[in-house]
Amino acid sequence: MTTSQLAVRSGAEPDQIPDARGAQRPRVCTFPPFTSSSGQEAVELAAEAGLILDNWQQFVLHVGLGERDDGSWAAFETCVNVPRQNGKGGIIEARELAGLFLLGERLILHSAHEFKTAKEAFLRVERLIANTDSLRKRVRAVRRTTGEEAIELLNGARLRFLARSGGSGRGFTGNCNILDEAMVLGDDAMGALMPTMAAVKNPQVWYLGSAGIGPPSMQLGRLRARALEALETGVPDPSLAYLEWSINPHVTECPQGCTEHDDPRSAVSVARANPALGYRLSLEHTERERLTMGEHIFARERLGVGEYPSDSADTWSVIGEDAWRALTDSDSQAADPVAFAIDMTPERSHASICVASANGPVVHVEVVDNRPGADWIIRRAADLHERWNPRCWVVDAGGPAGSLIPDLERELGITVVSPKVRQYAQACGSFFDAVTSGDLVHLDQAPLATALAGARKRDLGEAWAWARRGVGVDISPLVGVTLARWGLTAEVEEPEEEVEPWVAFR
Repeated sequence: MTTSQLAVRSGAEPDQIPDARGAQRPRVCTFPPFTSSSGQEAVELAAEAGLILDNWQQFVLHVGLGERDDGSWAAFETCVNVPRQNGKGGIIEARELAGLFLLGERLILHSAHEFKTAKEAFLRVERLIANTDSLRKRVRAVRRTTGEEAIELLNGARLRFLARSGGSGRGFTGNCNILDEAMVLGDDAMGALMPTMAAVKNPQVWYLGSAGIGPPSMQLGRLRARALEALETGVPDPSLAYLEWSINPHVTECPQGCTEHDDPRSAVSVARANPALGYRLSLEHTERERLTMGEHIFARERLGVGEYPSDSADTWSVIGEDAWRALTDSDSQAADPVAFAIDMTPERSHASICVASANGPVVHVEVVDNRPGADWIIRRAADLHERWNPRCWVVDAGGPAGSLIPDLERELGITVVSPKVRQYAQACGSFFDAVTSGDLVHLDQAPLATALAGARKRDLGEAWAWARRGVGVDISPLVGVTLARWGLTAEVEEPEEEVEPWVAFR
């Protein structure tokens, strides 16, 4: 029977998560078809060694060890992206035990970003083997010298543990590479490890880590981008199995005005992103984490909401770099009347306040402020409003910053202008046209250039808008200047002047 899967799972609904149990299947999941799997044998071997795997861990092994008709691995690469403390170490240990004792792999290389992590992994596997007579009898030697940790079997099979560096793994021909802490996995490490598999028959790579943390997560970002492309096209990546436990914090933006998303404060969201909830984790503990970490760090570490960079080949794909740089005017300044706009990343990790104003025949756009978090925005907006008395403030009500509108209106005493979906698409198209025709100037600010370099389009009916999902950079500066420019000509609702009753009847 052929087994295949290609799906983005929204996670279990509230009535499907009884007793605060974590979702046992990933929200994002894609893998190539396979006809059989060594996963069950790996699960049973782990149990023999005293390692009892959860349902979700068994599912990962079932998918990752899927085989084609000819016995080769269906997935050359398997990536498990799951928040910390859920039990990915158990998957690693089961995979390494299977490689040593079941699959006939001659060399397994286990690497981690830090040596202490690799050392701890070595000690866990060694303990499992030492406590299992049937496995211990097949061991020839255990090497505990610092930096040389390894387990060697009587048949010559070896499991080596390394700390990643530009040179680690060079000279070794690994049948299987286990790359722990995959969110900190750069090109140097990949350059050292991947060529070791070139001459190996039926090799496999396993990546295990948690949500991306920006530039250090380059390789994880590549894998995730491949998975998302497979999901978008409906065609599985022929060599990648990708399984991600996370939430979708993005407000769904569509011409019909959809606003569905996973609430980061919901217990259901915690369950969707953490398969070990109710087993190794409790809601009480995760709520303490939220209060201690803050919303942004909690979203990354516990809800799987990461930041993923993209390769340079994908940069400046909407507006060319040369075209943008040609519009630089370092002497340009904002002048009355001005329009301000506020935007924020979907993860609420960064936000921007931007301004636009007429500068002769062209429009001046500028990033006034771009900072982490959101707690600074209202205070900064109040200062700018008092100083400039702008014609309007613009916030996309359907975007992440939409939640700020009530506080802004109360603090500033104004009505915030929010474009409808059609108007937002027009704003994006008009911004693009202004760059093309040279009717726009800017100060060549780094946050705005970075946003443009990583910007992508998303379809919005028959028009398009700036994409928020699947973008590895903070595009709030770009959305901000786009909205501010639109605000220069937007219809502004004047607030009604409050009149005391006794004055009205005098």
